[in-house]
Amino acid sequence: MMLVRNLAFRIAACWIATSGIHPSVHAQEVENFYRNRNVSLLVGTTPGGYYDIGSRVVARHIGQFIPGKPNIVVQNQPGAGGYFVVNRLLNAIERDGATFATINRGLPQVALTGDPKVNFDPLRLTWLGSLSSYKDDAYLAVVNSSGPIKSLADLKGNMPVHFGSTGTGSTNTAFALLANEILGLKLDVVRGFPGVAQVWLAMETGEVDGQIIDISAILVGRPGLWRDGKLRPVVAFGRTARLKEFPDVPVARELVTDPKDRALLEFAEFSFFMALPFAAPPELPPARERALREAFMKMTADPAYETDIRKVGLLPSPIDGAVIVELIKNAMKTPEDVRRRFGKMLSD
Repeated sequence: MMLVRNLAFRIAACWIATSGIHPSVHAQEVENFYRNRNVSLLVGTTPGGYYDIGSRVVARHIGQFIPGKPNIVVQNQPGAGGYFVVNRLLNAIERDGATFATINRGLPQVALTGDPKVNFDPLRLTWLGSLSSYKDDAYLAVVNSSGPIKSLADLKGNMPVHFGSTGTGSTNTAFALLANEILGLKLDVVRGFPGVAQVWLAMETGEVDGQIIDISAILVGRPGLWRDGKLRPVVAFGRTARLKEFPDVPVARELVTDPKDRALLEFAEFSFFMALPFAAPPELPPARERALREAFMKMTADPAYETDIRKVGLLPSPIDGAVIVELIKNAMKTPEDVRRRFGKMLSD
């Protein structure tokens, strides 16, 4: 009987130690770690674009929700379409919770195609959440309204149409190529711009005719062009229904009838449902990982944050890290030939 009692006591003691009944010990450790500390928020793009501006809003607000209230320092580290930052998180950054990053949402897709240049397991990252699940957004092919392109049909004609894009893994590159592949467009995709801000400058100077970009990114980067009708949308991705304000602009899903093309489109569009994601390195101390995840979602529910994020033009519809993990797991179920097709399209 004494042996049974001792065993029961040990089991109960172990359960108490691991069940969070005494969270104050963990909370104090987390608070001590972050107090008076600078926490790095890495951004894999140049300043001034969608990811950068969203990250700077996060930097202004998330610190107050992390125990110890650390100072958040934004560091722009562009390179390889954002893969440089992912590689640092996975292989170079200390796994102590003092660094997290904005992740280019297209990179998990590229990784799932087997591209050797973007070789990582998206599920290894510690996903904190996304500022947007694209509920009120759309990924639009837009052109300068002063130009000759008036409708989607003009993008299938013989006139040269140049669309600017950034690097491998970026969704503006992927969807310009996808539009050619499954919608029969004839876009000349001008790659290699260091960031979206440079694509905007190229549109303004006439170097390119348009680009494919989020409504929220337009509101961040060039709200005046949108407000004054100087941009003309011709097709929308990342939606199942047309935008109310643009009833004549078709969505890609209504134009695709071939089942294989449809599967390709759905695989490509999954990243929009984690439109502006944030992640930390893998294998963080559990209490700090939990603190960062909770801080992210508490921040997105804060009225001051929401006022700020809308002020810069972003359209918030946040999700937590668990939802991102499920989106990636579902994308992994896409048949390999579809994923390989997406990868070949990018490499071409």
